[in-house]
Amino acid sequence: MSAGRLLSLLLLLQARGRMSAPGIAGELGVSVRTAYRDLARLQAAGVPVYAEPGRGGGYQLLDGYRTRLTGMTEGEARALFFAGLPGPAADLGLAAEVTAARLKLLAALPTQLREEAARTAAVFHLDTPGWYRDPEPAPQLALFVDALLTGRAVDVRYRRWRAPQEVKRRLRPYGLVLKSGNWYLVAAGESRIATYRVAQVLDAVLSDERFDRPRGFDLGAYWASYLDDFQARRYTGTATIRLSPRGRRRLPDNVAAEVVRAVDSTATAVGHDGWIEAVIPTESTDHACGELLRLGVDVEVVAPAELRQAMAATVGVLARAYGLH
Repeated sequence: MSAGRLLSLLLLLQARGRMSAPGIAGELGVSVRTAYRDLARLQAAGVPVYAEPGRGGGYQLLDGYRTRLTGMTEGEARALFFAGLPGPAADLGLAAEVTAARLKLLAALPTQLREEAARTAAVFHLDTPGWYRDPEPAPQLALFVDALLTGRAVDVRYRRWRAPQEVKRRLRPYGLVLKSGNWYLVAAGESRIATYRVAQVLDAVLSDERFDRPRGFDLGAYWASYLDDFQARRYTGTATIRLSPRGRRRLPDNVAAEVVRAVDSTATAVGHDGWIEAVIPTESTDHACGELLRLGVDVEVVAPAELRQAMAATVGVLARAYGLH
């Protein structure tokens, strides 16, 4: 028998309310028989757990029963404070609520764990935006939070990259994702689930339509699949390039991580001066030309001819602009 599992069961009932034995077993990763035994042990320990028979019944705690978090480990106390980092909470309009929750959590912890949790909170800070750019404004974010929590559809005016650039959509929000300082809304439209950059939403209004989020929808799994698909669609070609030792050192600061990994995995030495040749993925000729020109004289495009010509043409324009030809 695991005391930690009994505590998890107690906190699960406290958080979820009524649950069936199979539901408890699924959450705790045990058999239904073990779930029944653990419920009986809680009852024997004096915890007011009672069973509601019949269809839709299950096990629950007596109304009003709460437990202090005295069974929490040092690592668990630390982990809870990472769940309430203030930056994203402020974006969502929940800064005051997160602060209040952290104070209540501290008050519920034993003195030793309270001090440990406070030390943890004092030495970590989350700053999500990348270097060299400001975070995107997302004035509609609070409205999407409201829509998600109340199950309401939203009418939006959205700016996208392809024509027509401004479109109107009715969206049924399924979740919000924060990536590299930018917020994304995952929502169902008229025909499919899609991802929308919140900063590109020009207007948003809550509608009167109510909807139920699909029970089987997993936001984390959807986002992982979306990223895989995005990468597959992003890179449509390849290029062969040569890099000097300095160019290879500068690579991570000037191109995407996928390009750096491709160089590392395909690099072969050419000559005796440290230059290497590698094959990299490319989005388009224009995009690849812009990225590679950041490396100046430390890169040479070998192929394809179209990209090599684009690099040469750009360098020629720069030379004329500076009066060199």
